[in-house]
Amino acid sequence: MNHVDSKYISLVSSRLGKFAKKNNGLYNFRCPYCGDSQKYKNKARGYLYRVKNDYNFKCHNCGVTRTLTNFLKDQDPIIHSQYILERYKNGSVGKRSNTPVPKFEFEKPVFNTPEEITDLESIASLNKSHPARKYLEESRKFSTKMLEDLYYCPNFKEWTNNLKQTFDNVGKDEPRIIIPLRQKGKIIGYQGRSLVSDSKIKYITIMLDEDSPKVYGLDTINTAETVYVTEGPFDSNFIGNAIAMCGSDVNLSPFDYKFVFVFDNEPRSREIVSKISKAIEIGHKVVIFPSNIREKDLNEMYIAGHNVKNLVESNIYHGLEAKLKLQTWKRV
Repeated sequence: MNHVDSKYISLVSSRLGKFAKKNNGLYNFRCPYCGDSQKYKNKARGYLYRVKNDYNFKCHNCGVTRTLTNFLKDQDPIIHSQYILERYKNGSVGKRSNTPVPKFEFEKPVFNTPEEITDLESIASLNKSHPARKYLEESRKFSTKMLEDLYYCPNFKEWTNNLKQTFDNVGKDEPRIIIPLRQKGKIIGYQGRSLVSDSKIKYITIMLDEDSPKVYGLDTINTAETVYVTEGPFDSNFIGNAIAMCGSDVNLSPFDYKFVFVFDNEPRSREIVSKISKAIEIGHKVVIFPSNIREKDLNEMYIAGHNVKNLVESNIYHGLEAKLKLQTWKRV
């Protein structure tokens, strides 16, 4: 086993949920691309496995495949750069390896990211009887304005591969709602929400600019005011001045904003409790909902008839008060 590979897999392991070494040459964890099962938090179907002199990644849930080099690049560009250089020093790059010879360039590359999606229909332009529009308007209670920057994609894998080669196999493709991630007027990535009721994975996030954060709503917020941070793009539409995290490895430290974190209302989820606890320890304000609120997220609360903005603003906690509130709220 290449000790360099082992070292860098170990470095990135803290970001991978349910990470475990199965044997020499095989690692298992929750897929960072699709998030694995949203229903079963112990599901882990992402694998790093040895192939000759290199490692490859494959998710047996969403089908995404990557070389170890590209996998590290997706998770942490800095660790990726260090990995390339270390393998270069050891002479283990080039023709007989999946790891390319590093390019010693000093100028930051400019990504060709689009400003608009022109080859898909916006949900707002679809007939009201269209399944995508019916789902958002009837099941999610979206307003017409909310639909304007959402798009319908009949074949998600095929469309994605035209933008960025991601899926080796485009079989069993399915329609998805495209949720663009924008920053400074550019589309840096997008999230695809499945319209198939029994889809194995509801959300898949694709980044077109690997150096940009997996965050929805950066182009619409007023950074001088409180910025709410939700767990999904749909929820962020029901609170105002909000962004949404589109991955478990999102790093918001570069943004010097007044954040309030609004995690899902799941007191029996160890993962949610851990996220709230970490946010409190860092010094962030968090929302902890009262026990009479049974709905899981902001969208469900809105559908149930709650005044979401008032509900959130009246249940913000910070510091010691937040720690004490979390202890009485959690059920794990």
